[in-house]
Amino acid sequence: MKDLGDLLHLFACAFLFHFSAFMVIPAITDVTIEALCPGRDQCSLAIYLSGINQAITGLGTLVVTPLVGNLSDKYGRKALLTLPMTSAIVPLVVLACGRSRTHLYAYFVIKMVSGMFSDGSMQCLSLAYVADKVCERRRASAFGVLSGVSAAGFVSGTVAARFLPTSHTFQVSASVAAVAAVYMRVFLEETDGGAALMDEESTRPLCSPATDGESCPSLPTLKKKVPSLGDMISLLRNSLTLTRAAIVVFFNSLADSGFQSALLYYLKAQFHFNKDQFADLLLIAGGAGAFSQLLLMPSLAPAIGEERLLNVGLLASCAHIFLYSIAWSYWVPYFASTFVILGVFIHPCIRSIVSKKVRSNEQGMAQGCITGIASFASILSPLVFTPLTALFLSENAPFTFKGFSIMCAGFASLLAFTLSITMMSTTTIPYQKV
Repeated sequence: MKDLGDLLHLFACAFLFHFSAFMVIPAITDVTIEALCPGRDQCSLAIYLSGINQAITGLGTLVVTPLVGNLSDKYGRKALLTLPMTSAIVPLVVLACGRSRTHLYAYFVIKMVSGMFSDGSMQCLSLAYVADKVCERRRASAFGVLSGVSAAGFVSGTVAARFLPTSHTFQVSASVAAVAAVYMRVFLEETDGGAALMDEESTRPLCSPATDGESCPSLPTLKKKVPSLGDMISLLRNSLTLTRAAIVVFFNSLADSGFQSALLYYLKAQFHFNKDQFADLLLIAGGAGAFSQLLLMPSLAPAIGEERLLNVGLLASCAHIFLYSIAWSYWVPYFASTFVILGVFIHPCIRSIVSKKVRSNEQGMAQGCITGIASFASILSPLVFTPLTALFLSENAPFTFKGFSIMCAGFASLLAFTLSITMMSTTTIPYQKV
């Protein structure tokens, strides 16, 4: 509890940041289609524009996030958190000023640039901040609480979007994002880079030969230079666990990116969902995720281990995506969204596994590297799923199956689960008594 008490201001920042970011999600699909294809439920231009935005943002995140993570190891987590939290404000201000086609194009251009700094870096730096403050045995639970607080922000933002008119949604979102950045600068304390934890615990890393037979990743001296692609490859190659984790993250992120980019357009074309129905659906998923991460995961992680929880989450995510793809009635997506209660275990568990394999002064680089892998998957995802989504939602589909692109994402998720079962199960990380 003392560990979590030290993180209250970080949790507040994460809550406000995600409240602002997710408030606009239910509205953006309607705003985009209305601006580009007025009066229609399906718009290929909107799908391709979203795919291009995702691919370019992912490419930038792939480059920027490991750099930001490494710089935070040198200059501090708080100093670098200013970058994602302030850059996220700008695109929201654009749509707060208007929702015409011109404003929408400006929003997507600015969002592509700001997303390179905010989408991956906020998560990477928050996880590194937690790793600096929380001992290794409690780190999985702390990561789960952080994810739960983020999910609570997601739920609160979705509730606000459900009742706010679209004309005010982006104005409120931009205001909350600004408050989050100011709160962070005023109240959040800088960490000591994990120095206190190293004094309290053994400085021998968990991946030493005495614990699991694997040598600890030996990183080059990164504080003197910008990390290169070779540095990231060296980090992964020198640890079998990190390599396996990166492969699972890649395929899971490929599935998630393809699923999320297609979902709202699919639901609008298949069941004529609007902003309020999107909000209701996201509210169920977010509420289930927050409940699971705040209440279930802190109890389950120490009891059964991150590896088993990771496999449970991957299996639930796979079932959840497949169920969406074959939805035969409007209530099926609502039922499928409840699978999130188990699917949310994925990210905290795999981040905890990675965190335990590197030293305290390498947390930013390691988390940034894993986020970069996920970003690389999000670059490839639009190249595959965006044309499939546009084709099968159009009148020229080769056969009638509007959820075909989502089913393909389900197969990618199934591959991630299969790889996790065959690879991660051989790399158990035991807890050590201090």
